[in-house]
Amino acid sequence: MQKSIESKFYEELLAHGILEPLTSPIEGMKVQEGDSNFVAPQGISSIVKHYLKKSGAEIFFKQCVTQINLRNNKWEVSKETGAPEQFDLVVLTTPAPQILELQGDIVNFISELQRQQLASVSYSSRYALGLFYEAGMKIDVPWAGQYISSNPCIRFISVDNKKRNIESSEFGPSLVIHTTVPFGVTHLERSEEDVQELISQQLEAILPGLPQPVATKCQKWRYSQVTNSAANCPGQMTLHLHPSLVCGGDGFTHSNFDGCIASALSVMEALKNHI
Repeated sequence: MQKSIESKFYEELLAHGILEPLTSPIEGMKVQEGDSNFVAPQGISSIVKHYLKKSGAEIFFKQCVTQINLRNNKWEVSKETGAPEQFDLVVLTTPAPQILELQGDIVNFISELQRQQLASVSYSSRYALGLFYEAGMKIDVPWAGQYISSNPCIRFISVDNKKRNIESSEFGPSLVIHTTVPFGVTHLERSEEDVQELISQQLEAILPGLPQPVATKCQKWRYSQVTNSAANCPGQMTLHLHPSLVCGGDGFTHSNFDGCIASALSVMEALKNHI
């Protein structure tokens, strides 16, 4: 954690119990001097929910944007379903390749240099497999998480409830398995059922004799973590000033919480004179 303006965000989240210091043992984790590590007991989405609730904004989910056009000095945003809507300003935090896929007037507002910068953003791709067990079941390992360096498929295994310090007799344990980046890239277009079977086979070799889960979930992360951010874009990219159209997110910083905070602050700085 950086000792800067970002620290106030950590202090707030810690005060509300949304973040807690990571105290569970994680084997193979690389820790640099001065680093602090945290865990979100109710999941990373609890951080987003906290700030959305605090904002008082009306939120609409599952709205896939397809076009952005300039109409009467407002942004007209078209979606896959439903009528277009108009906004005074737009902030895009989607992965850079999806920004370049948008249609409409936005295409003309992206300069050639900005297009090159967006096209240069690269991401790792990986899968995550969640295994959920009955209450009372025990996963008999001495760690809450373990990095694997010798397997072509699996990079990280977490006993997720143990990592979050929420072990309880009322809820069963859960395992989360993250794949390596090469595995994710190689199998990106395969069905999730096939990928789950491959991960399960490798998991059996690492942790033989695991009990049968009562539920599973396989998640594809095409844009998992930024491996190369947009050059010379400190946290944001402004495509249009009046009305404002700004791009932000980890594609302009890096893929951790500090990177998200840095981008959010840069976006606010870009907008503050135009709101």
